[in-house]
Amino acid sequence: QLVESGGASVQAGGSLRLSCVASGDTIGRYCMGWFRQIPDKEREGVAGIDSDGSTAYGGSVKGRFTISKDNANTNSTVYLQMNNLKPEDTAMYYCAANPDGIACRTLLERDFGYWGQGTQVTVS
Repeated sequence: QLVESGGASVQAGGSLRLSCVASGDTIGRYCMGWFRQIPDKEREGVAGIDSDGSTAYGGSVKGRFTISKDNANTNSTVYLQMNNLKPEDTAMYYCAANPDGIACRTLLERDFGYWGQGTQVTVS
């Protein structure tokens, strides 16, 4: 189970940190990703972090967003730090997981098998 939180309405140039809590040792063993989606559009891969800590980012967020994880506790957490937010970052943000690390290199929706319910980010 993946549970996201941290979405909010912010002004352009502001920052937010999204969190995704996963049960068990999912975050320690799985590829974890963040996606975003706006109505009538496909989900866009934003960032991924693999079990070894290696990361990947979608082109539109490089240099502004940072993915990290804390899997030291029973309920581990993946974070997405979003800085210098722009109106085009407005979307529903989803946490995703997959046991196969290739998902963290492709950042494609079809390569992730587990999804959270999403958290809304609005930038104005």
